[in-house]
Amino acid sequence: MPGMDTTATAHGARRPAGTATAAGTDIDILRVFCTADGRNGNRLGVVREGRAYPDEASRQALAKELGFSETVFVDDPERGNVDIYTPGTRLPFAGHPLVGAAWLLDLEVVRPPAGEVWVRGDGEFTWIEARAEWAPPRTLRRYATAEEVEGLDVPEPGEWIYAWAWEDESAGRIRARGFPGRGDGVDEDEATGAAALLLTAELGRALNIVQGRGSQMLTAPGPDGVVELGGRVRLEGTLTR
Repeated sequence: MPGMDTTATAHGARRPAGTATAAGTDIDILRVFCTADGRNGNRLGVVREGRAYPDEASRQALAKELGFSETVFVDDPERGNVDIYTPGTRLPFAGHPLVGAAWLLDLEVVRPPAGEVWVRGDGEFTWIEARAEWAPPRTLRRYATAEEVEGLDVPEPGEWIYAWAWEDESAGRIRARGFPGRGDGVDEDEATGAAALLLTAELGRALNIVQGRGSQMLTAPGPDGVVELGGRVRLEGTLTR
């Protein structure tokens, strides 16, 4: 990307806290919901020094420039206050930014505008607990086979479609793809935590979801509309802007 330098890091290792200086602001790039060997996953930009982008206009401009499905700005790393943007809009809640930010900052709770989200780790997966009602609306469209889902063309913009099919219903295994339909340059979302929450709430059971090129999410329904969402996270590198 023009004006951005990439700093390589050890794959999967957390990096010391980012800094904002006259030379630029560090932006951590994560892969969220990746496979055990670090492949696939949905890329996420994390600006640890949110104060470097103090208003909505500057944050929206950076999110558009980065072009990831979401970019998250950390406003208070101690309390876990975060702000989430797609390339075209601000979101009160999104799944993969919260899983990624919680992993990177080693948080027990993360606070997007939608509400308080509790976090736990099990050594491999980072898990969040969130209410499915916080997820932005999606059309959950079921197909007969996983092969049908894999063969879909990107639909025309206008509707957020989460296409899914059972791979093994008895085992709770699902094949899915996500099409945001926003016309903002993100034609397909590689791994969509919010849609996974909605699907889990609708089906009322734990799921093992493979989405996009092979990203993996695990979910489990809880009481009172809460759903647990988990996945692996790896640090891909750092941009300086």
